[in-house]
Amino acid sequence: MLKTIMNILWLVLGGLEMALGWFIAGIIMIISIVGIPWARSCFVIGMFTLWPFGKQVVNREEVTGVPDIGTGCLGLFGNIIWFIFGGFWLAIGHLLFALMNFITIIGIPFGFQHLKLAVICLAPVGKSVIDDPNSLLND
Repeated sequence: MLKTIMNILWLVLGGLEMALGWFIAGIIMIISIVGIPWARSCFVIGMFTLWPFGKQVVNREEVTGVPDIGTGCLGLFGNIIWFIFGGFWLAIGHLLFALMNFITIIGIPFGFQHLKLAVICLAPVGKSVIDDPNSLLND
C-alpha cells in the first residue's frame, strides 16, 4: 500500500514529466533511425520513471547471467553516444526536479529518486528493471 501511495505522489512531484521526457527521447531515437538501438532503453527507463518505487535498475548481465551486445564493449560505446545526444539533457531535468523536491520535507525521498534516475540517464544501455527484493515499500 505504501509503495502505491509513494508512486502516485511521485507522478505529481515530477515523475510524469520526466517519464514523458524519456518517451519523447525514445520517439526521437526511432524517428532518426540511427538511434533505434537506444530507443528500447528509453522506453524501459521511461516505464521505470513512471512507477519507480519498489523496483531497481541493474545491469542486464546480472539478470540473465550472460553478457550480450548491450553489456559489453558495444554497450559502453552506445552509452557514450547516448550521453552526448540524450542522457545529458534528461539528467539535467532529473537534477532540476530533485532540487525542487529537496526544498520541501515531503519531497526529499522523491528528490533522491530523481538523483538515482539522473545517474541512470548517463548510461541506460544494458540495464534492466527488476522488482527490488530489499525495498522497504514492498506490499
